[in-house]
Amino acid sequence: MSTRGIQYLKNHRIPHEVVTYDHEEKGAEFAARAADFPLDRTIKTLVVALDSSRWILALMPGDRQLSMKKIAKACGAKRAAMADTATAQRLTGYRIGGISPFGTQKRLAVIMDRSLANHKKIMINAGQRGTMVKMAPGDMVQCLNALSADLST
Repeated sequence: MSTRGIQYLKNHRIPHEVVTYDHEEKGAEFAARAADFPLDRTIKTLVVALDSSRWILALMPGDRQLSMKKIAKACGAKRAAMADTATAQRLTGYRIGGISPFGTQKRLAVIMDRSLANHKKIMINAGQRGTMVKMAPGDMVQCLNALSADLST
């Protein structure tokens, strides 16, 4: 199984383990259960609009909600809002439920919730529903040049 996200990791020589499962419903909770992996280490990749003109990917633990106030402040924006489905899919080149921060259609800045750095391994979408990768959070930060901040509500 190879996706654009997995190819990106291979091209950047980032250690990872591919995990597949039968995708029956969208969401980190289902993915964590199906892959038998802790929800707090299963990452949601969210597309966020900053001040209606900039876009960023927010990486959140599956058991937490993104605070729009906190992400706006962390990014120096006045306001933040979730992107609609069509915009998220157009910017990333991935379908909702399969969005990965790796190998996106448009290069987007990435910010992750600080709590993710506390884990030895995390699991994140690889660019296709039912396909995830397990990897070290430090490797993810390095290859995405990701910022880190407290983003939870």
